[in-house]
Amino acid sequence: MDLEQFNAADPAELNTTLLACCDVPAWAAAVIAGRPYDSAADALSAAATAADDFAAADVDRALAAHPRIGERAAGASTEAAWSRKEQAGVATDAETQEALLAGNRAYEERFDRVFLINAAGLDATTVLAELHRRLKNAPDAEATEVARELRGIALRRLARVLELEDELAERQS
Repeated sequence: MDLEQFNAADPAELNTTLLACCDVPAWAAAVIAGRPYDSAADALSAAATAADDFAAADVDRALAAHPRIGERAAGASTEAAWSRKEQAGVATDAETQEALLAGNRAYEERFDRVFLINAAGLDATTVLAELHRRLKNAPDAEATEVARELRGIALRRLARVLELEDELAERQS
């Protein structure tokens, strides 16, 4: 949808779209409340600011909507389709798939949550290296990284909604 459609969208329908970007109701509500936006960049900026306030409970809730890295999201939901697209580069051979599975298990045992990474554009080797690096984090440091990754995913998905994904990718590289 373009910015005009975004600004004019029914709040309940837009809420559903925003929760597909990031399942944090307070974040979605803040983005909706900020309308109308003068530009898509303003909408993304407001979303980024709202994402700065993710609490631990927000992150936990949002993580429940994310599949394990390396696992193909099932279903026909918008979130599942986006996840499959974002993890497309993580397609792996059997050996790497097993390493991701083992890494996911170790991560979940250590931090009691799924490993989350903004995987768009990353290959399996990079994801696996990040998983191993982050396994060494202290719990507080890892909580900060998870919130940052969630924020990146939310903004990438919102950019997709606003038809700005290519521009966002350029800014983040």
